[in-house]
Amino acid sequence: MKTRPDLSFWKLWNLSFGFFGVQIAYALQSANISRIFRTLGADPHSLSFFWILPPLMGILVQPVVGSLSDKTWCRFGRRIPYLFVGAAMAVAVMCLLPNAGSFGMSVKAALIFGLFALMLLDTSINMAMQPFKMMVGDMVNEKQKAKAYSIQSFLCNAGSVVGFLFPFIFAWIGLKNVAPEGVVPDTVIWSFYIGALILILCVIYTTMKVREMPPEEYAMYHAVDEGKKDSANWFVLLKNAPSTFWKVGLVQFFCWAAMLYMWTYVVDAVSEVVWGTTDPASEDYQVAGNWTGVLYAIQALGSVCWAAILPRFSNTKLAYALSLVIGGIGFILIPFVHDKYLMIVPFLLVGCAWAAMLAMPFTFVTNALKGYGHMGAYLGLFNGTICVPQIVAALLGGTILHAIGSKQSSMMIVAGVLFIIGALCVNVIKENKEKLA
Repeated sequence: MKTRPDLSFWKLWNLSFGFFGVQIAYALQSANISRIFRTLGADPHSLSFFWILPPLMGILVQPVVGSLSDKTWCRFGRRIPYLFVGAAMAVAVMCLLPNAGSFGMSVKAALIFGLFALMLLDTSINMAMQPFKMMVGDMVNEKQKAKAYSIQSFLCNAGSVVGFLFPFIFAWIGLKNVAPEGVVPDTVIWSFYIGALILILCVIYTTMKVREMPPEEYAMYHAVDEGKKDSANWFVLLKNAPSTFWKVGLVQFFCWAAMLYMWTYVVDAVSEVVWGTTDPASEDYQVAGNWTGVLYAIQALGSVCWAAILPRFSNTKLAYALSLVIGGIGFILIPFVHDKYLMIVPFLLVGCAWAAMLAMPFTFVTNALKGYGHMGAYLGLFNGTICVPQIVAALLGGTILHAIGSKQSSMMIVAGVLFIIGALCVNVIKENKEKLA
């Protein structure tokens, strides 16, 4: 097996640039879905159920995209066709979802329409997102893989900053941040429109700049057992998965459950502890929603800064665990901070954990999968360690909220405890590269 040659910085950059646009779409979804559904009339105790769809579609779509793209060889590439189709679908749905309350439907009908649109948006974002991780696994050698995922992490966070800030910026330039009851404000609607435009432009750039390996070249750089490649199904792959796959998955379970509770409850939490209201019809609530976008952007900036520090740690596991503990402390601080500017501090701390969550798991797992021919399928299956904990957390969210007194700010403490448990679980990961039998 020949060693894959080093790629220039700009080739690594182009390989992941479209992720910038995809992440804008993802940021708009994660920062505004609870706000949209609360505006449409959703009850806080059922709010987490709306968040079942994003991870559910991820666990259904990403393994399929991974498996199909492993077998796809055409003039447009191997992974890129799925990237482009997913992005095109996302653009269409991003123009529909924020208008769920603008078509004169009843509250129930608007919520159902919003759920259907959210399902399509999650499907398309997952289809567009997964190929970027696979292309790094396909085209980047082991020496440069950490650098490639770091670039991807930077673009991810940069896209997040843009997406998170859009509603705040549009309110600042004069778009309406309040709307009739049950209708989503213009600041959110136009954020989705502009995000959709940037998404498709970024994806077009990547499709024009990246040339994927043809089958013969791919075989030259990847030692693949053809018998396994032809016969293995998902159950066989999971049975033969390296232990690193499952150990990292254990850490992922607690981390992504925590993030689900952040995305679900943080708008109301910030509105509650800083503005003293959780009424979605109030102007203060919509102001809090915009400010939460700013805080998300601060989190992303903190993540970028911490991502630059992480490679300086000689002990990768220590860096991973420490990052999660810092993020856990940030979550626990949120209910006790009543000034909107001081709220920046806990979100910066959460950003440290987010940096580690974006880069380290895939570095551990792709290194453990070295020499095996099912990279796309395995990364799709590994996405289950992101999706399953969110589904479990979403199902339990209303029950936990009742148990802690129905204060949504207290769910941030639950998230912080989950991060700290995840940090303790990092100890079970072994850093040696494993090859599947």
